[in-house]
Amino acid sequence: MTVIQIFNIANIFVLPFWGLMIFLPKWEVTKKVMGSVIPFVALAGLYLYLFSGTITSQSASSFANTQLADLARLFSDERVMATGWVHYLVMDLFVGRWIYWEGQKTGVWTVHSLALCLFAGPIGLLSHILTVWTQQRFFSAKDEITTPSTTT
Repeated sequence: MTVIQIFNIANIFVLPFWGLMIFLPKWEVTKKVMGSVIPFVALAGLYLYLFSGTITSQSASSFANTQLADLARLFSDERVMATGWVHYLVMDLFVGRWIYWEGQKTGVWTVHSLALCLFAGPIGLLSHILTVWTQQRFFSAKDEITTPSTTT
């Protein structure tokens, strides 16, 4: 299998997980699937395979000496870039899964944050943090005031 095929398969592999979290967050199948570590094991295994094939004396030197120009040359290699891309896929999915579970636990709306995380991981994480903050700051206190007391 070529690096291009591996790259394409990895891109397609993550999409069902994102689709479940974004479009069917309360479905029991989604909860079961997202409760599993299997997607992360599969992606981490693929990452390990690609990473082990990219280590040469030259690439190790570039990784050790993190100068921008050296890294730019290193990532111009398709195999190294595919390895880096799989790194993004697994980490973004992991963060997306965390956002998903936080939303399930707290009731915080996560669709927008998950969509952003799919396309730009750190922006999705920031979106979720700001959404939680906004809900706590502007809506939690209001809910406490309007909720009738159960100790009458």
